Amino acid sequence: MEQYIQLLKMGCFSREDVAKITGNIRTADSVLYSHKKKGVIVSVRRNLYAAISLETNQPVCTPYQIASSISQDSYVSHHSAFEYYGMANQVFSEIYVSSSTKFNNFEFDGKHYTRVLSKTNEGVKSVGKIRVTDIERTIIDNIKDFSKIGGLEELLRCLAMVTYASENKLIKYLGIYDNQFLWQKTGYILSHFPNMKLGEQFFETCKTNSQKSVRYLYGDLKFETPVFSNEWGLYIPNDMMKLIDEGGESLV
Repeated sequence: MEQYIQLLKMGCFSREDVAKITGNIRTADSVLYSHKKKGVIVSVRRNLYAAISLETNQPVCTPYQIASSISQDSYVSHHSAFEYYGMANQVFSEIYVSSSTKFNNFEFDGKHYTRVLSKTNEGVKSVGKIRVTDIERTIIDNIKDFSKIGGLEELLRCLAMVTYASENKLIKYLGIYDNQFLWQKTGYILSHFPNMKLGEQFFETCKTNSQKSVRYLYGDLKFETPVFSNEWGLYIPNDMMKLIDEGGESLV
């Protein structure tokens, strides 16, 4: 029972974590086997386990804790980070996990854990047992990948819930990604959100780093009826403002 209580406190753990409790790896294997047989722990994926609550018969660790335990540098990112902060319009069954350590996507307890290659670990913070991107990194990652993750409408509705973002941090992460198009679409999209309290200098910095390139806000827009923004050098949806102000059908 004492070992179970220790596993319960950890929530998620590896074979090596259990070995630290038992003193050696062989005893750890024996503990894992016996506790799995009793149904008080469950295998999440290879070498990752979760303790089961005797009261609810459910894993005690949250999907965010699981995501943070997949590898030594894994963390919650993209739309899942917005969900963690309570800023998501929709709750996805997919949990987006950034990590420089490669792992195969997997399903557990109704959630699909999807790896997103991490270019940098800047902007990752620890909250208890959870590692998650800070709000500014979350904003940049979601703008960068909205065509693949979530779509434009969901992105805009999440951004509408952000009450403040640090200009310095946004510029820092944009500089790390060093992508002209990301500067361009970040400046354009965030210019519609005065709730973030971004100053004019931030948008001028975005324009300077865009270097006057002309692009579509997202690829499929070329098959629609876009309008051109001279200020940002972007082809944009002709109902962009309606989508932000009133909501509407998803564009991607």
